Amino acid sequence: MLELGSLEKALASLESGLQRVHDENLMSQLDEGSRQLMQAGVIQNFEFTYELCWKFIKRWLENNLGSAYVDGVSRKELFRIAAENRLITDVKVWWRYHEARNKTSHVYDQEVAAEIFSCAENFYADAIALLQAIKDRND
Repeated sequence: MLELGSLEKALASLESGLQRVHDENLMSQLDEGSRQLMQAGVIQNFEFTYELCWKFIKRWLENNLGSAYVDGVSRKELFRIAAENRLITDVKVWWRYHEARNKTSHVYDQEVAAEIFSCAENFYADAIALLQAIKDRND
């Protein structure tokens, strides 16, 4: 049985950041630098939560299929196996999250930051669905 507390906390933090960034009243009171800082916080939460998600996918697969199925496989293959086991629904979407995560080291560019932020917004719902799938099948 997987202990999911760290993933639940990471998702709660990401949700909190997204809620604050979408709070027009709050954001209108901030200067541009503070708004960018809020967006950077969401990106950082996305980065951390994505890392937890793929690691929980791997752990679930190891526990339920055996480590021989996932040891040494690429991230794309890991997502394919996760989809086959109904942990995620769309391998391509999760691969895009992986690519966005890889870009987080280049967030100094505002255009890249905006792209990653948008991805983080979409990621949240898929990460919640992953958590629920693991909870439903967490033996």
